Amino acid sequence: QVHLVESGGGLVQPGESLRLSCAASGSTFSLNHMGWYRQVPGKQRELVARIDSGGITKYADSVKGRFAISRDSAKNTAYLQMNDVKPEDTGVYYCNAGQSRWATIIDYWGQGTQVTVSS
Repeated sequence: QVHLVESGGGLVQPGESLRLSCAASGSTFSLNHMGWYRQVPGKQRELVARIDSGGITKYADSVKGRFAISRDSAKNTAYLQMNDVKPEDTGVYYCNAGQSRWATIIDYWGQGTQVTVSS
């Protein structure tokens, strides 16, 4: 069992930077991908950024060039560096992690952290 805890969210102004952290605890062996998703009221949760065990990343088109995902395997922590934030970045950001178990991947989710971009 893996427990994910997000932190770093809050209220920021457009153009500012923010860094989210996701700390994984519990049985964290064989973690594969880690990623960040966000959800806005009335819309489906969508991928923001993802990083696999080999360091390959994937980003939503809306955040390319502004956000960067990274991970510290020793600390079992993933980060989302958010630069030049925009009002449309507002939402609840959820951390996701996948764990390899035999021939399957088990997904875990954090409870989310609110990011509000407003002047």
